[in-house]
Amino acid sequence: MTQTNARLDRLRQKMRETGTDLTVIGPTAHLRWVAGLDPHGDERPVMLLVSQGYAGLLMPTLNALSVRQGTDLPFHTWSDDEGPDRALAELIAATGIDPVAASVAVDEAMRADFALRLLDALPGARRSFARTTVGAIRAEKDEAEYKALKASALLNDRAVMAGFDALREGMTEEDVAQVIAAAYEAEGAVVEFASICFGSNGAFCHHHTGPTRLTRNSAVLIDAGCRHLGYPSDMTRVGWFGTPTPEYLAITKLVDQAVEAALAAARPGAEARAVDDAARGVITRAGYGPQFLHRTGHGLGIELHEEPYISGSSTRPLVAGNVFSIEPGIYLDGRFGVRLEDIVFLRADGPEILSGLPRDPVIRG
Repeated sequence: MTQTNARLDRLRQKMRETGTDLTVIGPTAHLRWVAGLDPHGDERPVMLLVSQGYAGLLMPTLNALSVRQGTDLPFHTWSDDEGPDRALAELIAATGIDPVAASVAVDEAMRADFALRLLDALPGARRSFARTTVGAIRAEKDEAEYKALKASALLNDRAVMAGFDALREGMTEEDVAQVIAAAYEAEGAVVEFASICFGSNGAFCHHHTGPTRLTRNSAVLIDAGCRHLGYPSDMTRVGWFGTPTPEYLAITKLVDQAVEAALAAARPGAEARAVDDAARGVITRAGYGPQFLHRTGHGLGIELHEEPYISGSSTRPLVAGNVFSIEPGIYLDGRFGVRLEDIVFLRADGPEILSGLPRDPVIRG
């Protein structure tokens, strides 16, 4: 059985469980995951419709030959001069659903004009989002995905440490990002993102790497990830260039304790918010609650951010196979920030950290 067929089988099983007659997937990460396809994206509608008895693609004739190289799924093609409505109607008919009474899960990342065109063709359909079907099964990674994520994480370990080892007084954040990018390239990976934060820039949760120069006795925060074997990595480590202050070391230790508390709370069956509560509780009890500015984590898979989200509002039960970040932080405006991030693969007996690096502050200079 091909990977696409296996994933379609899983999708159909989830659709039966959720009472969904039709799942509609646009040219998004959902389509890459289900069918391994990444068709050219523009204003021409492309979508995969999956019912219990049929799976087919609405496909512009312009792109059909190219996309055909990657799939055996049937195409319902349309040309620019005729438009997509006829082909879409034929595709809907082929699925065998009742267009006025079906339960339809629509890709939440699909272009709005694609989604509205589809819904206009399904008057009376009950609508939900595909996060309940394909999104739900994407969140439960298999061992092949684990191996790719693990390899990406270990490569990222080496690149991030190359960045710390390169620290020299006067170099810029951009210089460090280039060192990390070169380390990725040397091992056949590409940059997914790199946020290099010197000094007070670390107090910005989403700092953009820039021309700030490294001075002695400065905090350093590196949040970086590559894409390798089709999957991203994501990790944050912190350090100090020079001699760290006792306050900095104390804050780093506190954030590490929050990570440990979150790891202890991450178990199959626990609600996602329990993991957030555990990390946040450590930081709040120490008096830094207002300085923890974001959720504790996000899922990671074919996308850098996906389900499950580890936030105080999420009642989603965690399940074995979930992959997500644990990344509490404390941000002291104008001074420094400390965030420690690990990606975990949730096993039946608890979380496995994908990185092999300790979370101790990296001292250089």
